Amino acid sequence: MSAPTIKFGDGAVYELMMGKWSGLAGRAFIDWLSPPPNLRWVDIGCGNGAFTQLLVEHCAPITVEGVDPSEGQLAFARERLATPVAKFRQGDAMALPFADGTFDAAVMALVVFFIPDPARGVAEMARVVRPAGLAAAYVWDVVSGGGPSEAIIIQMKGMGFTPPRAPKAEASTPEGLHALWTRAGFADIEARVLRTRRTFDDFEDYWSTTIAAPNLAPMLTTMASADVTQLKSRVREQVPIEASGRVSIEARANAIFGRRPG
Repeated sequence: MSAPTIKFGDGAVYELMMGKWSGLAGRAFIDWLSPPPNLRWVDIGCGNGAFTQLLVEHCAPITVEGVDPSEGQLAFARERLATPVAKFRQGDAMALPFADGTFDAAVMALVVFFIPDPARGVAEMARVVRPAGLAAAYVWDVVSGGGPSEAIIIQMKGMGFTPPRAPKAEASTPEGLHALWTRAGFADIEARVLRTRRTFDDFEDYWSTTIAAPNLAPMLTTMASADVTQLKSRVREQVPIEASGRVSIEARANAIFGRRPG
């Protein structure tokens, strides 16, 4: 039987788990980029607008165009960012609905390993930014076990279950990202590992939040209730629970930056 696939359709559900994680990693990403103000941005695979909101709040953009294939995610994004600075439209990362050189900066937040053809998606970034424009991305280090739900994934695998992972996971490695940016013709390429930490009120908060992740929820719905109970027990024994009862989880993302020659 084939494993369930990872789907993104409900912006509110996404926000509970991955939207907040994206925001934490996104702040570290923006601090690293340190972009100047008054840029025209495109947020490719913007989802529910979690990273788009960071751009608006911390980068003083002239405009941000968010593009995503999911209307459910876009509806959430439009509600969270009711500002003329941010605009959202349905679109494909491999065929962006913009003319050449439209933007000063293009970004993908936790997206590149979901694009069916990552090289084509990154080439589209190069096309829509102006000469000397920047293109950057960050993505969970899932190959090396750096994703936010890794503690649960390890225990699921130990029980013989294999949750789905991003279809182009190899694109998330430092080597994969560097190859994509080099192939697209970007110059001045720099890379960074971003480490971020999220604290949950207690184990129940951590568990209920994390199993809503789009890479876990589909598999959990196929598991017997006894297996889910066993999984929860195994995870409880492994995650770090502080004396206060809080659970603090670290995740790692690989980030990359380059400029279109100009």
